Amino acid sequence: MAYNITLLPGDGIGPEVTGAMRKCVDALGLDIKWDVQEVGEYAIKKYGTPMPDHVFESIKKNKVAIKGPIVTPIGTGFRSVNVLLRQELDLFACIRPSKCYAGTKCKADNVDIVLFRENTEDLYAGIEFEKQSRECLKLLELLNELQPKKISKDSGISIKPISVKGTKRIVRAACEYAIKNNREKVTIVHKANIMKYTDGLFLNEGLEVAKEYEDKLIVRDVIVDNLCMQLVQRPEHFDVLVCPNLYGDIVSDLCAGLVGGLGIAPGANIGNEIALFEPVHGSAPKYAGQDKCNPTATLLSAVLMLRHLGEPKQADRLENAIAEVLKEGKRVTYDLMPDRDDPNAATTTEMAEAICQKLK
Repeated sequence: MAYNITLLPGDGIGPEVTGAMRKCVDALGLDIKWDVQEVGEYAIKKYGTPMPDHVFESIKKNKVAIKGPIVTPIGTGFRSVNVLLRQELDLFACIRPSKCYAGTKCKADNVDIVLFRENTEDLYAGIEFEKQSRECLKLLELLNELQPKKISKDSGISIKPISVKGTKRIVRAACEYAIKNNREKVTIVHKANIMKYTDGLFLNEGLEVAKEYEDKLIVRDVIVDNLCMQLVQRPEHFDVLVCPNLYGDIVSDLCAGLVGGLGIAPGANIGNEIALFEPVHGSAPKYAGQDKCNPTATLLSAVLMLRHLGEPKQADRLENAIAEVLKEGKRVTYDLMPDRDDPNAATTTEMAEAICQKLK
């Protein structure tokens, strides 16, 4: 079967790790046509915007995309392209597996967690008001009229919307995934003891959805701070986690830390019609062009993409090849070596070539 896939190389080390991914996926022998599109800083230089309209058109046409990391300026500059993609394409489910592979710096060898993060709501919805702006002062005036706790006039404000629709579809997606992949437990993550009308809604509506699966799954809930402690103490207790947006972002990084870091943390963003795959780590601009960064997270994101495309055997081939190279520990990048200064560390390209050799 032939596949048209939008490829967004991204910023910083993005072109290098996506290049390594493309080399390995091409070695599988599938009929793939890569529709390469520039976004982020590269697109700003060429088109004056980090996310040109024709990129959206490519993704909507092909239905499947994979991207490298894209820089997000801190405090100033353009808004996150990652958030924009998820919101504009309604990619409501962010899926982030954390699995321990032999040869990596796992904190525990029995970690195999899949986190579902709601992607479109919560504090990441992008509804913000800058301090002292006309809109912010007007909102502050209204809020101070509506409730007794007065908010200081020098405050910036972010809005935290959580809806019934958004909650139900992410919890249902997590439950359906668990059943399809022979997993037993789904845990709803929240802070409903404090935020009763937002996290409380997430918990209550999530538990309502869980009733549909009570004969097939164990569905529980946990307060997010308690979850963080338990993940450190006994990560094997958890299977599938489903979280609101902000907690999902934070907890997924904690889970990545348990299995060796963001360098081996893949991600998928799934909607009803479109799927976008990406590594969790950032663009690391200081390493750009050095051909030294770990491509594993991008490669494992491609594994998720192949499963989504209905190519489980090819996905297994690629994952097994990655796992073999990681276990051997000979042709891996510096961050995967026992000594990060080891002069025998492989380049990004050399690690990709070692994986390709396993595919022959």
